[in-house]
Amino acid sequence: MTHGYEPDVPPAAAALRRAPVQQRSAERLTRILDACAALLDEVGYEELSTRAVAARAHVPIGSVYRFFGNKRAMADALALRNLDHYAERVGAGVVGLAGGDWRGAIDVVLDEYLAMRRTVPGFTLVDFGMQIPLGRPADDSNSRLADRLAELLAAQIGRTPDVALRRTFLVAVEAADAVLQLAFRTDPSGDAAVVREARELLRAYLARVLD
Repeated sequence: MTHGYEPDVPPAAAALRRAPVQQRSAERLTRILDACAALLDEVGYEELSTRAVAARAHVPIGSVYRFFGNKRAMADALALRNLDHYAERVGAGVVGLAGGDWRGAIDVVLDEYLAMRRTVPGFTLVDFGMQIPLGRPADDSNSRLADRLAELLAAQIGRTPDVALRRTFLVAVEAADAVLQLAFRTDPSGDAAVVREARELLRAYLARVLD
C-alpha cells in the first residue's frame, strides 16, 4: 500500500505528529526511520535516543521532534512502515497464483514474514507492533496484521473480508506468531524444523475453514 512517495513508503499519518507534505520532508522521515531501525539492532531499545537517531540520520534534532514526540513514537511508526512494506510484498507475491490457491497464498504470507525477520533492520524488536519486551507484541498489532491479510487475500481465496474471515485470520496470526517466536528463540535465523511446524499448523487450521 503506497502513500504517494517512492520508493519508500512513509508510515500512516496517524503515527506522526505531522505528515510530510513534500518529497524532501518524506525523504528526511525515511532517513530518520532507517536510522532508528539500525540503532535498534546495534544498541537495543533501552539505549535508543532521539538524539542518536538524529545524528545517525544526519538531521537536526528538531527534525526528529517535528515528526515524533519520543522514541516510542518512532518505533511505532517503524512498525507501521514494516506492515505497509509487508503488505506490498505479499500483494506482489500472490499476483501469479491461481484463484483459490489459498495454500500458495499462505506460503507467500509466511515466506515474506521470514524474509523480513531475517533481513530488515530493527524488525526483531519492532515487527508490526512494538516487540518490547522482546517477543511481546503490542496488543493490537496482530489484529492489524490479520485485518490487512484478510483484505489482501479475500479475492484470492474467494471470500469477502467479513467478520468471520477476519477472526479466522486473527486466530491463524496469533498461532503462527507464537510458533515463530519459538523458532527464532531456538535459532536466530529461525529453526527450520519449527518453521515447518508453523506452516503445517496454518495449513491444517485454515483447511477446515477455507477448503
